[in-house]
Amino acid sequence: MADAIDGQAFWDERFASDEYVFGTQPNAFLTREAHRLKEGSRVLAIADGEGRNSVFLARHGHKVTATDISPRAIEKAEKLAAKSGVEVHFIQADLASWDWPENAFDAVVGIFIQFAAPPLRDQLFEQMAKALKPGGLLLLEGYRPEQLDYGTGGPPTAENMYTEAVLREAFDALEIEHLESYDAEISEGNGHEGMSALIDLIARRPG
Repeated sequence: MADAIDGQAFWDERFASDEYVFGTQPNAFLTREAHRLKEGSRVLAIADGEGRNSVFLARHGHKVTATDISPRAIEKAEKLAAKSGVEVHFIQADLASWDWPENAFDAVVGIFIQFAAPPLRDQLFEQMAKALKPGGLLLLEGYRPEQLDYGTGGPPTAENMYTEAVLREAFDALEIEHLESYDAEISEGNGHEGMSALIDLIARRPG
């Protein structure tokens, strides 16, 4: 699949250096909200890049599966996990064609997964919801279209960004516990640095 090959090549190049492009510290939203996860949760972290978020979750005792399209990213994530003394099940996968597990996870985490244009995004959102067990929790953070004015991270494409209306429609089968649009300074390596237009979603699959 040409798109998958192109995507893998792009991200392999992005993650080529030994430096962690988005840093090794977990995302601030995930750090704030991880208390919502029950002890020992089975968690899926999608498009997790170099492992900062999956390793954080594993350090807190969760059973974590993490995907990324880039073998180079996974190589770096494995090193970060080893350095942190935790185990994460890393899977190299193109999410457009991956055989997603269903009814399998206590939580699904998606942090800045905005490589996907709306048709693929809709597909990913549907699969994320299906991957949750009944009662499972979705944690999603992304950029709003206003991020283009800041230029401090994310794709240069407004249609890939999220709005509250987009997320409410996409996850209308879930119970939304928190949905917030706000601007904040973030510092996540060289990849995300500075004032940013953010949107956070926490939603639960009905039990």
